[in-house]
Amino acid sequence: MKNKKIILGIALATAATVLLSNCASIPKKAKAVTNFDANKYLGTWYEIARFDYRFEKNMDNVTAQYSLKDNGNIKVFNSGHDYEKATWKSSTGEAKFRVNKTVGALKVSIFKPFYAGYNVVAIDEEYQYALVAGRNLKYLWLLSRKKTIPETVKQSYLKLAEEIGYDTSKLIWVKHDKENPLLNAR
Repeated sequence: MKNKKIILGIALATAATVLLSNCASIPKKAKAVTNFDANKYLGTWYEIARFDYRFEKNMDNVTAQYSLKDNGNIKVFNSGHDYEKATWKSSTGEAKFRVNKTVGALKVSIFKPFYAGYNVVAIDEEYQYALVAGRNLKYLWLLSRKKTIPETVKQSYLKLAEEIGYDTSKLIWVKHDKENPLLNAR
């Protein structure tokens, strides 16, 4: 009985270590931006492109709104339109800095207690466009403060994503043809 408890304890500790290390990860060739200004990053971002994954399946008109919480973390409010079900969906989560507020390396949780890597790997000086890498090469987002992005920025960010190892041919280009009634409604 004692051996089973020890083995169970070791298994749980190992699982927790793997889970926590995955939460703080970033693709090998990616580097989170330094001199990151969290306050400039706050506000509304339009999702221009992403890799398909189950939480955003069949979604267009996707936005992310970031605001500062009293505890210094960032509130994350994601919303978009499920064009298959013809409904608007939203989720609220929290982002925490993995290093400090001057490095664009965060971890985000929409489904606590599970966190996933959220790494700003490119951002322009005016904080209008951002390239965000997930914890591995399965997660990538191209964001803009407007519903469109200049072709030069798009090509620059796609080139960087490919250098990191992403297959950008798999990106889904998000349509923004409806006004999101959930923006600023929370």
